[in-house]
Amino acid sequence: MSQTFLVSRTDAIGDVVLTLPVCGQLKQRHPGCRVVLIGRTYTAPVAAACPWVDAFLNLDELLQQPEATQVATLRAYQAAAIVHIFPNKRLARLAQEAGIPVRIGTRNRWQHWLTCNRLVALSRRHSPLHEAQLNLQLLQPLGFSEPLALSEIASLVRLHPAEPLAAELQMLLQARHAGQLNIILHPRSRGSAREWGLDNFGQLARLLHQAGHRVFITGTAAEGEELAEWRQQHAACLAADLTGQLTLPQFLAFIAGADGLVAGSTGPLHLAAALGRHALGLYPPIRPMHPGRWGPLGPHAEFMVFDKPACDDCRTVPAACHCIRAITPLAVATQVLSWLPLRPMEPC
Repeated sequence: MSQTFLVSRTDAIGDVVLTLPVCGQLKQRHPGCRVVLIGRTYTAPVAAACPWVDAFLNLDELLQQPEATQVATLRAYQAAAIVHIFPNKRLARLAQEAGIPVRIGTRNRWQHWLTCNRLVALSRRHSPLHEAQLNLQLLQPLGFSEPLALSEIASLVRLHPAEPLAAELQMLLQARHAGQLNIILHPRSRGSAREWGLDNFGQLARLLHQAGHRVFITGTAAEGEELAEWRQQHAACLAADLTGQLTLPQFLAFIAGADGLVAGSTGPLHLAAALGRHALGLYPPIRPMHPGRWGPLGPHAEFMVFDKPACDDCRTVPAACHCIRAITPLAVATQVLSWLPLRPMEPC
C-alpha cells in the first residue's frame, strides 16, 4: 500500500506555489505515494493545476465541520506524515488527535512543541535562503538531508492549467499579428508586496504599445475599481482590461496562453513562472522582501531590483518605497522586449 503525505500551506497563492517543490520531492523520493495539499478555498485551483498533488483538503470547509468530524476526516487519510509548512495551531492539534504518526513542524513555534513529534530548527526571518529552500528543509525528518540548488528546485515548481481557456479568451490572445507579444501587467499586490506604482505601469504600457505589442491588465474586481481612472487614461494602450473578469482556473489558462507577465512579488507572478511563461518580478532590495527570498522560480523566471545594499530608509513609509520605484519603465520594457526574437510586423 502506497504512503500518503499531508502537506499544509494555508496562506496565500504565491506561498503555495513555492511549496510545490515539497510535493514534488515527496513524489520523486517515494514513487507511487499520494500527496494531499491542505490549503484555503482560494488556493484549490493551484492544487488542481499541480501534477505533484493528488488531492486537496480545503481547510475552510474542514473547520466548519464538528470537531469529531474534523479529526475523523484527517484520520481517514491514513497518512504516514503531515508537514506543517505554514503553522496553523488548530490544524496541528487536529493532526495530533487524528494520530498521524509523523507530525513535522518548526522548533520556533511553541504550539509545535505540544502537537508535533518531529521538530526542525528553522528560522525564516533572517535566513539567506529562498522560501522554497526553507520549505524543503521541513522534509529533513523524512530523510531529505541533501540541500538542493535553486535551479533544481525551480524544475519542481510546475503547473499546468486544469481547464481549457474559454473560446472568447483564446480568440483575444490569437488576435495578435506576427511579431507581437501578449503581455500581462498585474499592477496591484493586495498589500503582499511593495508597489511599483500606477504611473510606472502606465508608462510601461505606453512603451510596450508603442513598440507594437499587446498589453492586458489583470487584477481582482476590487482592484479594477481602484484602477478605473487609470484604465480610462491608458485605454488606448490596452488590448483588454480583464480585472475582475477571470476565475482563478481561467486566469491560469490565460497566463499559460500569453507570452509573459510583469508584476511585483505577487501570486500571479509566481503562477506565471510555474506555468513556464516569462515572469518578470519587480522587487525592492529590503530583507526579507528581496528576490533572494521571494524571487519567482521557473524556466523563464527573472526579476529586477534596484542595486542598493538595503532600503532601510523605506521601512517607515512602505507606500513611498523609493528603491522599487527606482526601477525605470524603460528598463522593464527593454527586458520584456528581449523575451522573444521579434519578427517583422505583418500589415493589418
